[in-house]
Amino acid sequence: MKNGTLECSVCHSKLVSPNSRTYSKAYDRHKIRVSSKQRALNVLLVVGDCVLVGLQPILVYMSKVDGKFNFSPLSVNFLIEAAKVLFAIVMLLFQARHQKVGEKPLLSISTFVQAARNNVLLAVPAFLYAINNYLKFIMQLYFNPATVKMLSNLKVLVIAVLLKFIMRRRFSIIQWEALALLLIGISVNQLRSLPEGTSAMGLPVATGAYIYTLIFVTVPSMASVFNEYAMKSQYDTSIYLQNVFLYGYGAIFNFLAILVTVVVKGPSSFNILEGHSKATMLLIFNNAAQGILSSFFFKYADTILKKYSSTVATIFTGIASAALFGHTLTINFMLGISIVFISMHQFFSPLAKVKDEQQNGITELRDVPEKLKSKDSFLDLAAAAHVETTRHAGEDERRPLLPT
Repeated sequence: MKNGTLECSVCHSKLVSPNSRTYSKAYDRHKIRVSSKQRALNVLLVVGDCVLVGLQPILVYMSKVDGKFNFSPLSVNFLIEAAKVLFAIVMLLFQARHQKVGEKPLLSISTFVQAARNNVLLAVPAFLYAINNYLKFIMQLYFNPATVKMLSNLKVLVIAVLLKFIMRRRFSIIQWEALALLLIGISVNQLRSLPEGTSAMGLPVATGAYIYTLIFVTVPSMASVFNEYAMKSQYDTSIYLQNVFLYGYGAIFNFLAILVTVVVKGPSSFNILEGHSKATMLLIFNNAAQGILSSFFFKYADTILKKYSSTVATIFTGIASAALFGHTLTINFMLGISIVFISMHQFFSPLAKVKDEQQNGITELRDVPEKLKSKDSFLDLAAAAHVETTRHAGEDERRPLLPT
């Protein structure tokens, strides 16, 4: 970018660089006219995510013996990241074999080095996810599976705030009200959910649980927003190549944590496979599949959609934990779930869509020109952003729209 303009690498034409608000408006228009194929992909992502996310706290609970873990959660997280790296490499090789003539080779050293430089930001969500994945096990020591799932739904509110201020994503008043309903539904479910008279780490269990909950909500929310930004900012990069970097960073961070544990507890704690059972193997497979599916959410869908799909998994988790472990489905849980579903319906309702401009007291939504429609949704989004930018170029079109 030079003097607030961008130059096409193919035709060398110049256009005014759009700002973050322009991208936000273009994104809103893009969501309105998604194709039926994209909607089908979203449905498949949501269904798969509901199953995998719903199973996760169940498998973690099944992995406990006498209320504790016989294995190191860090070792499980490391094996999960290693499994995801292996899957990404296999899919990258498969994608490279089916490349068309003239396309840039995926397996060349220059492509890998350039992609590594462009996607270095993925180290940030990888580090945050490493912290979050460890906290998932810790949270199971304080709450039952259904409660853990409901607590994790608080992330959608934090994510919305981060999207608002970091990525300038716009939400209507109705959507903010829907997020408030989500928070209320979670609060209703949490009434009297903590056992009394127990303690952990020298703190009353309520205090320790709430501290972990605060970290458990904020850390993965930041990770999700950074992950979506990093994935979509390098949209032309193969998702499998991006996953190699993301999961590779995650494996490194978890392995470093294992080495720190070895220094603190001694060499005997280095046995990565110690204490694992069939339940932990299923947990590793489930979490690896969930992480892979999440990357498709961040690349091709939306972080809010990902979190709401995780919310839907709550009812599956609650019913499964009641059937398998005898946990009681309280009236608070049923009321909370009902409010959550109302919130989700309200958030995605056509009436909740963000309106674009106000003229003479009437709110209007301007359509993107038909000529901007293309097969590549992200290029379509960028084109729409350019159209929005050219409307506001004004008297001095060379004026930079971004800080230089």
